[in-house]
Amino acid sequence: MKIVEDWIWQEFDELDSTNNQALAWSKVAVSGQRCVITAKKQTSGRGRRGRQWIGLEGNLFMSLVFEAAPCDLSKFVFISSLSLLNTINQVKKGKAIEVQLKWPNDVLLNGAKVSGILLEKGEGDFLISGIGVNIAYAPEAKDLIYPATALSAVGIKTDCHAFLKEFLCQWNKLLDLWHNQGFQAVLDIWLKSAKSLGEEIVVKNENKTIKGKFVGVDENGALLLLQGENVIKILAGDVFFNEE
Repeated sequence: MKIVEDWIWQEFDELDSTNNQALAWSKVAVSGQRCVITAKKQTSGRGRRGRQWIGLEGNLFMSLVFEAAPCDLSKFVFISSLSLLNTINQVKKGKAIEVQLKWPNDVLLNGAKVSGILLEKGEGDFLISGIGVNIAYAPEAKDLIYPATALSAVGIKTDCHAFLKEFLCQWNKLLDLWHNQGFQAVLDIWLKSAKSLGEEIVVKNENKTIKGKFVGVDENGALLLLQGENVIKILAGDVFFNEE
């Protein structure tokens, strides 16, 4: 066990799921503690809406366990994705690579997905943010709903440990911003990097397809879509863009 950026860090050679290990840790954790759990290999990772997260060795698999109000769970989706974007912007070292955010929680490199985020409730007041980052490899599964990439594929050279340390630093900064200036300050920064803000997008949710202009995100993380003169709120779905 180590301390990195004021987080307890537990690293494992192999886990079925870092979120499962995070849940177990939350059951014995002491109030005030926070922990990041990483695995070099993950055999049964999962993503949003019950999807599988393919765990290729050489990529980063981590789960953050921290105390927060359960009602703030959705807000940590934006803290997580924005921390990833800020970290990538640091490690890309000026390379001309487009890094954008896709609602609700995807980070895109030159238009392709590089990470996955799954927020879950832990024990008591603990929340869990499970994150996978394609550092070295991108999955090649045929059933992916969105094209995937890896940092190495676009020429970004880093490793899991260096990325983790920078990520925790960026997370801490955003949490301080939230506490000092309110969550809207975080959302305002998130929106600056949101792909297709102000443009027509498509949201697919279960058996419905919804089209409209992406005009923002509300304080609870809902997508705001303009249809005619009405703005509707979307709580869940997969976003697609006109060029797809």
